[in-house]
Formats: sequence, C-alpha cells, structure tokens
Amino acid sequence: MFELKKIVSSFLMPLPALLIVGFIGLMLIMFTAKRKTGSLIVLFSLTSLFLISFQPISTSLLMPLERQYPAFLPVERNIDYVMVLGNGHVVDGYIPPTSELSRAALMRLTEGIRIARMYPGSKLILSGYAGGSEFSHARMLARVALALGVAKSDIVLLETAKDTWEEARQAAAFVQSKKLVLVTSASHMERAIKEFNSAGLNPIPAPTNFLAQANITQPWDKYTPQARYLEQTERFWYESLGQLWQKMRDYVAGSDGKLTQDK
Repeated sequence: MFELKKIVSSFLMPLPALLIVGFIGLMLIMFTAKRKTGSLIVLFSLTSLFLISFQPISTSLLMPLERQYPAFLPVERNIDYVMVLGNGHVVDGYIPPTSELSRAALMRLTEGIRIARMYPGSKLILSGYAGGSEFSHARMLARVALALGVAKSDIVLLETAKDTWEEARQAAAFVQSKKLVLVTSASHMERAIKEFNSAGLNPIPAPTNFLAQANITQPWDKYTPQARYLEQTERFWYESLGQLWQKMRDYVAGSDGKLTQDK
C-alpha cells in the first residue's frame, strides 16, 4: 500500500501530470483529426506550467500553509526529546555526508541539533527507513549529526518508519508522556502535528525549511517562471494530497470502528 501510494502521488504532481496532459494533446494533433482539441490541450498544459512556476501564484499557495506555526522559540520547561522527521538521502562515498542528505533533510537536522543544544540532556530522535538504499535514513542523519558534534549517546534511531503515521506511532511508544519537540518542514507541519496528536502526543512544533517568501523585489526574480517556484507549487499540492489522504484514511478507520461497535 505504501509503495502504491507513493507511485500514484508521484504521477499526480503538477509537473508529470501536466506533461502527460500535454503529450495527450500532441497525440491528438499527430494521430487524429481532433487537431483543434489537441492544440487547446497543449495550450492548457503549457499555460498551466507557466502559471504554477510564477512567484506570485506559487507563494500565495504555499505561504499560508507554511506560516501556520511560528519558528521555535525557547521554552522555560525542560525538553526531553527533539524528533527530526525523515526526508530523503543518497549513499555516495565520493561526496561529503552533508551532501548525501536531501536539502530538506539537512535543514531539518540542523534545526533539530540547534534546538537540542538549548536543552542539555535532551535526546535527538532521528527517523526514516532505508528506502531501497543500504543504510536507513535515520542512520544517515546520525552520521551527519555525529560529524556536527552530537554525542552518540544523545541520539535515538527509529530506522523502520516509512511515513509520518509510522513515525508518530513509534515515537509515542518511545516518548510516552515526556516533553517532545517536533522538527519537520514548515509545509509538512500541519499534517505531522495531526498524526502525532492522533498517536497521543502533544509535541511543540518547530518548523523549518521555509520555501515561500513574499519579500522578493527584483522583477527578474519575481515575474519570470523559475524551477524554485514550481517546487513551491509542488510542495503545496503534495501536502494537499497528503491531507486529503489523511482525512479519507481517518474517515474509513472511524467508519470501521463504528461498524464494529454497532455489531
């Protein structure tokens, strides 16, 4: 189910979806008599790609999602655990460990380390499965954390969690009633908090990896389509699909529980 979910969601992302639509239009132009329809489909595909790569549109979509939770500020009470949610990595011995992590993973990790250092004695929980590589993502995060001066005794690894649902359940079994700070990308924080709440935890949010910025004044940056703005739209769409899946899953689970009780 996990692999199927990832495959389907990959093809539902704006770029591949619109490219598929464009290719369908080209097929109509080349192999059928519906050339006008095909031309309109290609025009729709290209126009949509232009618009979702346009800063005023991408930022207006992503920024409200990213800014729901403020950046972490020190709290007076003690913090027992700082958990960094996994993202992605490669295994390549010819590049430094920091480059083996995805950009989001590196930003999450550095924010987690920054917060953990505010609270001596706190433990850093690193999560993520191998994803087809020889080392788990949690272990790759740990390699970088050790290189950045985190003591091995202060690191806890959750190496089998594939998604946020599993990360929340594994964390709940480990953390229990202790104080937890949750670090993930700002766009992912809303969905992550819901998963951890449903697992019985009430973590303090610590969003990072903010992508959307409104204070862009140079017209050549603001009004030309760029890949980084397309990425913002994709992050918004990915999280929107994730929230939809979350609601559907919870609805089905709730319905199953109600049917069981009725019986």
